[in-house]
Amino acid sequence: MIENLPPYISLTFGLTTVAILLLFFWTVKNSSSQLTRQNSIKIIIGLTLWLIVQAVLTLKNIYNSDKNSLPPKILLFGILPAILTIIVLFTTQKGRQFIDSLPLTNLTYLNIVRVPVEIVLFWLFLNKAIPELMTFEGRNFDIIAGITAPIIAHFGLTKGKINRTIILAWNFICLGLLLSIVANAFLSAPSPLQKFAFEQPNIAILNFPFSWLATFVVPIVLFGHLASIRQLLK
Repeated sequence: MIENLPPYISLTFGLTTVAILLLFFWTVKNSSSQLTRQNSIKIIIGLTLWLIVQAVLTLKNIYNSDKNSLPPKILLFGILPAILTIIVLFTTQKGRQFIDSLPLTNLTYLNIVRVPVEIVLFWLFLNKAIPELMTFEGRNFDIIAGITAPIIAHFGLTKGKINRTIILAWNFICLGLLLSIVANAFLSAPSPLQKFAFEQPNIAILNFPFSWLATFVVPIVLFGHLASIRQLLK
């Protein structure tokens, strides 16, 4: 836990994480595949268990204890398994069937959570837990994706008033924004790979509950964009 951090910051981020969990459950429940809908409870239980595992690892200071380990422990035990899961989904037949059954509108609405995430990041910067470059006052423009998501979802996908090519371009742009902040967050975190922000490093990512950002929230948003792009290209 980060010392002297106002409780409302951790609470807001915790609620945001629960919100994206419920939004993903809502997405799966609205799948066009009956099998996927039937497995929605199993999926939500699996994701909840993943959150619990990450919480335990963080609270046990596994991620925070040895900042000189290579690769960083949060990459090895938190980020890599999530990325491998996404790769498996996109490279197996059943995985692709699952992806293609998810409603594009729901996947787009998932990005709304990026607004409270950006607010939390700004609060963390004010409390010296992350560098300014990770906020919308620095290099992070990810909040644009969260603000525009309901517009794209409603007018583009529900009403059909926005060209599909524009929706595809929006997904690529927002994916780029996501990858940009991920790179900045990773390279400013305390590790042998840190490249900048040494005066105020990204310590939040190694503490509870903010480790969920790298190990759960970002992978879900990343999956949502990749799934959307696949569907739009088809």
